[in-house]
Amino acid sequence: MKRKDIIEFEIDKMVFGGTSSTKLEDRDINMKGGISGQKVKAAVKKVRRGKAEVKLLEILEKSPIETEETCGHFNECGGCTMLSVPYEKQLEIKEKQVMELFLKQDILGFQFLGIEGSPDNHYYRNKMEYTFGNEMKDGPLTLGLHKKGRHIDILTADGCLLVDSDFESILKSTVEYFGEKGIPQYRIFDHSGYLRHLVVRKGLNTDEIMVNIVTSSQMDYEMNEYKDMLKALNLKGDLVSVLHTINDGLADAVQCDELRILDGRDYIYEEILGLNFKISPFSFFQTNTKGAEKLYSIAKDFIGDHNDKVLFDLYSGTGSIGQLMADSAKKVYGIEIVEEAVFAANENARLNGLTNCEFIVGDVAKTVKDLKEKPDLIIVDPPRPGIHKDAIRDICGFGAEEIVYISCNPKTMVLDLELFKEYSYEVKVVKCMDMFPNTPHVETVSKLVRV
Repeated sequence: MKRKDIIEFEIDKMVFGGTSSTKLEDRDINMKGGISGQKVKAAVKKVRRGKAEVKLLEILEKSPIETEETCGHFNECGGCTMLSVPYEKQLEIKEKQVMELFLKQDILGFQFLGIEGSPDNHYYRNKMEYTFGNEMKDGPLTLGLHKKGRHIDILTADGCLLVDSDFESILKSTVEYFGEKGIPQYRIFDHSGYLRHLVVRKGLNTDEIMVNIVTSSQMDYEMNEYKDMLKALNLKGDLVSVLHTINDGLADAVQCDELRILDGRDYIYEEILGLNFKISPFSFFQTNTKGAEKLYSIAKDFIGDHNDKVLFDLYSGTGSIGQLMADSAKKVYGIEIVEEAVFAANENARLNGLTNCEFIVGDVAKTVKDLKEKPDLIIVDPPRPGIHKDAIRDICGFGAEEIVYISCNPKTMVLDLELFKEYSYEVKVVKCMDMFPNTPHVETVSKLVRV
């Protein structure tokens, strides 16, 4: 086997994070994507001792476990790679993958409570970030998601099974409106053009909708007609916010140089477990509202009795976890590096009448050691790369009896848990929560106890 060879094989095993592994000719074949039992054609990218990396070219035969109906863009769109697999089977696969990560790091002796499924495995997302483009060079305007493995080609993602009909109405009417007007999309390769992104958010418990059209400053287009078109749509939810963001950044990401309110307000409300949260256009909020309620309930169960205790909420985002724990805590301190998220967290605490919460702007690895008060309990909910080793040292230095680690990436979590072990913290309980049905991702909650 050598580079650029075209090979055919049947996929053996799905690995956490959306890759697969297959034994072929005494060689481990690693590939992005794939479902156990699929017969595929792939191109060899790299060969080294006993291993090869390949790129999927074509699915020759479906897997026997692919029995569910899919949307019209499945296998083209890079979104929900497990949509064809029954949901109970998805949960079984993810549970096994997470346990394998713990076993690989030799983390044993804890109680594993399995995986809890999302209340909804379709139509569960409360936010979508769509990109303007075209499906082929010089083709008609499209608005949606990147084609699998392509940086430029964009599919208009109508009929998506992850969002409700209001998202589809807004998506289709937007691409039709600007297509008829002949407004050009922004081209990332030469940084020219106007239309960049469309971000739609919906409070699934409040039915409030935000639409944020993101453009460059290369045209001075009057958006009032677009706003009126949106307001005339027959939506199930309540359109309370229509925004126009100017973004001249070079990266293919939603950033804000200027925010214009076209109609309503620049935020929506969402409710979780009896608390209200004000969500601004750029603040982080869990994309699965009903799943977040279950995730936070798991974390609360792991924390247990926290009456009159001091709690640190590290990587606190908009402070949702800390505020949900504040009902009986003596004090909650949150640390988050994103200034806008901290502002929203403090504002949400005031909105909910919580006087015992304080959220601070700072890098956890640097700021945590400056806190004067000692915590009884610590919650960490870091980004995908996990926790910096210096932050782990300082977190453990407080000597809290218990730490609850919430992770969107169990691959990095198990590595961090190894470092916590060096500071005398052992894993006692683990439970997975499927916040991302039909995708390869899962949230995992671990309870660590100081011994």
